[in-house]
Amino acid sequence: MTANPARWRASSRSQNLSSRLEVGPLRPGVAVRNSSRRENLTASAEQWRSFVNAVKAGRFDR
Repeated sequence: MTANPARWRASSRSQNLSSRLEVGPLRPGVAVRNSSRRENLTASAEQWRSFVNAVKAGRFDR
């Protein structure tokens, strides 16, 4: 599925990088892309919330 949100928001952790993670709102859910590549992934609101909570909990820390 190709999703094209009207507005993309860059991650605050990647503001100064040439390749940034960007998130755009969809109904219902979000689209996520790398700013240097225009393909994107979509996630439902529940999937996105679960991912964000896992990041905050440190589940992807090395």
